[in-house]
Amino acid sequence: MLTVDLVRRGAARHATRTAVVCGDQSLTFGEVDAAANRIAHVLAGLGVARGGRVGLLIGNGLWSVPVDFGCVKAGAVRVPLNVRLAADEQARMLAATGVRLLVHDVAQAGRAAELASRLDGLVLASLGPAPQADALDLLAEMARASAADPRVPAAASDPVLVIYTSGTTGVLKAVVHTQASWAAITANVLANLVSPGRDSVMLHAASLIHASGTFVLPYWLRGGCAAVLPGFDPQTYLDDVARYRATEINLVPTMLGMLVTSGAAERADVSRLRTAFYGASPMPRPVLEQALGLWGHRLVQYYGQTEAPLAIAVLDADDHRDPSLLGTCGHPSVDAEVAVTSQDGTPVAAGEVGEVRVRAPFGMAGYHEAPGLNAETITADGWIRTRDLARTDDRGYLTLVDRSSDMIITGGYNVYPREVEEALLGHPAVTGAAVVGAPDDTWVEAVTAFVTLHPGVSTSEDELRQAVRTRLAGYKVPKTVRVVDAIPVSPVGKVLRRALRDPLWPPGPAAGPGTGRPG
Repeated sequence: MLTVDLVRRGAARHATRTAVVCGDQSLTFGEVDAAANRIAHVLAGLGVARGGRVGLLIGNGLWSVPVDFGCVKAGAVRVPLNVRLAADEQARMLAATGVRLLVHDVAQAGRAAELASRLDGLVLASLGPAPQADALDLLAEMARASAADPRVPAAASDPVLVIYTSGTTGVLKAVVHTQASWAAITANVLANLVSPGRDSVMLHAASLIHASGTFVLPYWLRGGCAAVLPGFDPQTYLDDVARYRATEINLVPTMLGMLVTSGAAERADVSRLRTAFYGASPMPRPVLEQALGLWGHRLVQYYGQTEAPLAIAVLDADDHRDPSLLGTCGHPSVDAEVAVTSQDGTPVAAGEVGEVRVRAPFGMAGYHEAPGLNAETITADGWIRTRDLARTDDRGYLTLVDRSSDMIITGGYNVYPREVEEALLGHPAVTGAAVVGAPDDTWVEAVTAFVTLHPGVSTSEDELRQAVRTRLAGYKVPKTVRVVDAIPVSPVGKVLRRALRDPLWPPGPAAGPGTGRPG
């Protein structure tokens, strides 16, 4: 099954139903499909042929879904840019992927013009009138284009998306998904996470270019609605849950943490809410327990990565009733082969730490023009090496330990930052924690912690270190605990340990054997 076929099927089946709502505006399935066809014709007129790259610099809005579908109908490859990145990063992404046309919204017109000044020949198309006199207004061009499906030929191996991910390593990687793998992501969501109906409404506050966007096509197929917010505002988000009568929401842990700690979750009307999905980064146990206390067993966790979205493993609502499972990321998805292995690919025994590998139809085709990285990441028999360290129990539930690149080796012992962070987050004064390795003349690496505290609350370094000591072995206790105003996170809410670790290390070769520091 191809992605473009799924778009056509949903449009044909649910033409008159509301597909997208944004503020006071809405589009039916038929209107979205017609707009996508018109966009595809405009792209073709601008020289975008099958396989051509189209950059997208747009925030969440009414036209997010039609633009995505229009690229699919045109046979084009979407290259979405996170609007929060610096111009230098965005320019490198566009140049590396050969983008010649950049679609942007009016809010990003200034940045788009800056990128055009840096990249010779970059054509801009704005979703509405732009300040630049020579800018093409895509919405105006759409009004003059045909609404007929262009029926561009498509094959399973055709790329439909090149999306950048740096994980937590700081190295930008361009993940390629195809007509087949993106359709398989839709099947994965439907088989493992949700079975939406025509009364279903998914509220999108997180960027649609990340995990939230993978829910769009499953709901489209089943006649569900996408309610799109321009962003996440913890003060108004739960009001929007009630306003749009959302049946499902998707949150990263930092978002859920804001709702719980601010008290907003206590006051919210979630009577229509069936499921609150969460994923993208580890969930602090105290936040999860608070959310379960407030919302009952509506929570479902997914574990995946850009290379294999959305769900490599799932901790479903019933699993959340078992306290012993709350530290896990769930059971492998029904459509994925998941293995925990040693470096040479040999499976390790239950309870032992190894690297997670996945083989599934929703896995990426590879990284864009990166043969060396592809050889390191994808094995000859099709397994994707996730670089995540985990263990399984005798029931097959997967517990993530950490990223292999984040592991600390101190005095010859392995320390996984996540378990130290969980111990620190168990202290009532702590709201956030990140643990890294710092250079040490004796131990090679010293466990070093950064924490944020509740407003107006204080505690001592000794007290925080003791909180870890009561739960973990002595060599895992931080040598230093530093109180900071904020923990750096990526645009999708992942803790950027690298941003804290790198300044601690002198420039030059890596300090510890096998540690790969500071990179």
